[in-house]
Amino acid sequence: MSRLKLLLLSAVIASSAVVSAYAAGFASKKPSLSKEAKAMLQMKERGLKSINVNTSRAHVYFLADDLLEGRQAGRRGSQIARQYILSQMRQLGIEPYSGDSYVQEFSAYSLTHVRKRPRYQTHPDSIAAIKQHAHYRLDLGNVLAMIPGKKTDEYVIVGAHYDHEGMNPDLAGDKIYNGADDNASGVSAVLQIMRAFVESGATPERNVIFAFWDGEEYGLLGSQYFVETFDNPVRIKGYLNFDMVGRDCDPADPEVMYFFYTESHPAFEKWLKDDIATYGLRLKPVYRPWDNPVGGSDNGSFALKNIPIMWYHTNAQPDYNYPTDEADRINYDKLTEITKASYLNVWGLANEEEY
Repeated sequence: MSRLKLLLLSAVIASSAVVSAYAAGFASKKPSLSKEAKAMLQMKERGLKSINVNTSRAHVYFLADDLLEGRQAGRRGSQIARQYILSQMRQLGIEPYSGDSYVQEFSAYSLTHVRKRPRYQTHPDSIAAIKQHAHYRLDLGNVLAMIPGKKTDEYVIVGAHYDHEGMNPDLAGDKIYNGADDNASGVSAVLQIMRAFVESGATPERNVIFAFWDGEEYGLLGSQYFVETFDNPVRIKGYLNFDMVGRDCDPADPEVMYFFYTESHPAFEKWLKDDIATYGLRLKPVYRPWDNPVGGSDNGSFALKNIPIMWYHTNAQPDYNYPTDEADRINYDKLTEITKASYLNVWGLANEEEY
């Protein structure tokens, strides 16, 4: 071997040694997960694996069936939906949020109006004034369960309304507003997230409340009542809302969905971006930071109390508030992907130290 080749070979060996030493040093500086962190990651992913398309479909097809007569608040169909949700909670062995009952009963009142839809109220002062006149009354009930956390004075909430528009006997043809997207799709997501937390086996840092609101279609009645009667709302560290998460606003691009969140909490957007990349979720979110997200759905009840919110939504679709909002029009793959992403969001709300 010539002297030149020998020198070149020596240089290559030396260079490789330097690169190997650098790589070893770099690897040693990479943060390694503690045993506890590894266990939490495994539990989180165990819960994630429990979320599936067949369960999404099963929940929506039941809740949007004609037998539930459109789930109008205070009517038989809505009460059947409530019993269905209760059966899921009992099957999982999850605790009621308060006391021995999962149902938070309340009444809403409205003055009578000819040819106008009643405007119901739940605030005691408003009710006292209404009772002085001829009035309507609705007996309603939120359905609430909880997984206790280590920090017993902090809460996160994930919720969806289970009521819809009911029936209209004056319609020609189909008289039932089935509400598959609005909001059987959202109830399906919360039910699966609830099961995923149970399947994970983890004790979260914060208490996690799973909420199914009644009376949303009459003006956010259930979520308003909950927030108004909650002892010190500052203890609620975040709320994630679902309302219409099963349809394609753009059939040419079915992975598009909308993610609204409180603008002062950019971590919410980062979590979703990171989780989509990490777990290969088939979603293309349109991110909508909102300074004061009080409109649209039950997120408004929480935003008015300065509680950080996230809201999943798939935007307008042609069957919104029509009897044609049927279970066979839901994109179940999309609903399931949104459910997975939001489960990971709720995990962050429940376990991250700060956001």
